[in-house]
Amino acid sequence: MNPTDIHQPDYFHKVVDCQWACPAHTPVPEYIRLIAAGRYSDAYMINWESNVFPGVLGRTCDRPCEPACRRGRVEENNGEKPEPVAICRLKRVAADYKDDIRGRLPKAPARKNGKRIALIGAGPASLTVARDLAPLGYQLTLFDGDQRAGGMIRSQIPKFRLPESVIDEEVGYILDIGVDFRSGNRIDSLKQLLAAKYDAVFVGTGAPRGRDLEIPGRKEAAANIHIGIDWLSSVSFGHIDKIGKRVVVLGGGNTAMDCCRSSKRLGGEDVKVIVRSGFEEMKASPWEKEDAQHEGIPILNYLVPLEFAHKNGRLTGVSFEKVKAEYDVKGRRKLTPTGEPVVHYECDDVLVAVGQENAFPWIERDIGIEFDQRGMPVVDKVTMQSSLPHVFFGGDAAFGPKNIIWAVAHGHDAAISIDKLCHGEDVSVRPPPMVTLASQKMGIHEWSYDNDISGDERYKVPLKDQKIALKNIKVEVELGFDPKLALAEAGRCLNCDVQTVFAPRLCIECDACVDICPMDCITFTSNGDETDLRTRLNAPAHNLTQDLYVSDALKTGRIMAKDEDVCLHCGLCAERCPTGAWDMQKFLLDMTHAGPGCRNKPQRKAA
Repeated sequence: MNPTDIHQPDYFHKVVDCQWACPAHTPVPEYIRLIAAGRYSDAYMINWESNVFPGVLGRTCDRPCEPACRRGRVEENNGEKPEPVAICRLKRVAADYKDDIRGRLPKAPARKNGKRIALIGAGPASLTVARDLAPLGYQLTLFDGDQRAGGMIRSQIPKFRLPESVIDEEVGYILDIGVDFRSGNRIDSLKQLLAAKYDAVFVGTGAPRGRDLEIPGRKEAAANIHIGIDWLSSVSFGHIDKIGKRVVVLGGGNTAMDCCRSSKRLGGEDVKVIVRSGFEEMKASPWEKEDAQHEGIPILNYLVPLEFAHKNGRLTGVSFEKVKAEYDVKGRRKLTPTGEPVVHYECDDVLVAVGQENAFPWIERDIGIEFDQRGMPVVDKVTMQSSLPHVFFGGDAAFGPKNIIWAVAHGHDAAISIDKLCHGEDVSVRPPPMVTLASQKMGIHEWSYDNDISGDERYKVPLKDQKIALKNIKVEVELGFDPKLALAEAGRCLNCDVQTVFAPRLCIECDACVDICPMDCITFTSNGDETDLRTRLNAPAHNLTQDLYVSDALKTGRIMAKDEDVCLHCGLCAERCPTGAWDMQKFLLDMTHAGPGCRNKPQRKAA
């Protein structure tokens, strides 16, 4: 193998698995260390720069960082699956315990730069674009049909998961930078908006339409069959405050979990979630399913709805066909009937949460925006640009339903593109991130970070007493970590951004690092191709998604190979090394957002 080029920004970035997995590339270990030090405001600002909504996401994020967490791969947990660090809930700690940070936020410049940008839809994607562009002097006009900004954050996430005060605070931070918010102003014609000659338009309208279920009885029993996201929105805005005692929720995603838990708080006594797939295949996050079951809501699987039963125009129940999963030789799943009798469940109301889809009736098809066969705009996945160069899309409006953190990432990318477009630059030329790599050595065997490995299992977030929580839909269920629990949970982080950096010229091949490594992830051996080398390490490296760190040839002709997959970043190799060939260096990757740093550097003319 060729020696590893550790100067490539993505090499150590990939080793910081949590940050690599986060669409906004939040520096997770960095803010967790700050939380451990009680520096909550500093931790909050690091999050605010990356993911914009720390308090919101600390309660609602889909947590792509946590399955990637190295802690879930390296520790033993009494035969059970190890638990990652509670990254998401630690983010909330920063939001809950910060000081007043308004003085640290950017201010709207006194003079605008002359560029006018229209933002359609006041959800997380548009708000992120506004957050990035407002401090640069852009004149931003934000349109939304609702009276208050927030989009799906405000309309679809129940208040027992996300209090209104948290939304108001973090949305307010952005609007206060200098955004002209046109509330109650729904855009019905993009052509008409384009006639106003904006320099760029960003569409962040989400996926506002819930899929229906057209089976027999749908029209006859329509009064008691509700589309999940519409129903959640009506509950959120106070238009609905009760539901029947017997409720069936159809669907297996996070919307279905919000529907069933909301129903439980609005009068539902017998609430069931019924899903056509198996439990493990449900799209809902594992913790969302766990929360629903904790509240006494059963989840019934492998049942396909056949018919809505009704009598005298009123819903009486739903009939289902029992199915099973069968797989072909390529592993593709097919649901086939079991032949068992039809299953019937009586109910008073049904909530249909079988998916969401986009609707763009307000975008005329003759203005230059290309749509695909699914009715989605054709959008560049890097620049967020449509086929009409000054129109950009982001969030669910760009690629279909995902989650808040993806909408934030899209907003950052679109803001870069808009900034470059308005400066006459090629939007496809993307700015590199800012990268630092700094030694943490403070003495021969002393580091500037705590490298002790905690043996603690993941701490559970305290919950509100269920007798209280289920009586009021606005009572927040999760209480969050207090500072003591936050410190303990933060101690479980392995500091994966503090890298083991190897200097071959200093190595005397004494194998001291090999002897002390608790994970057997360092090997001195002869070089070879990767497939062969992975089998000859002290502990074979089977995870091909993680790189091997390979050195230049040493004096004996051997090389050092380290498996990045299971390294604890404990620093014992650097402490034991008699020559300083190993060092612990903190890698910090800071994504470049819109502004001077994203633009092409002018070339000097030759003398």
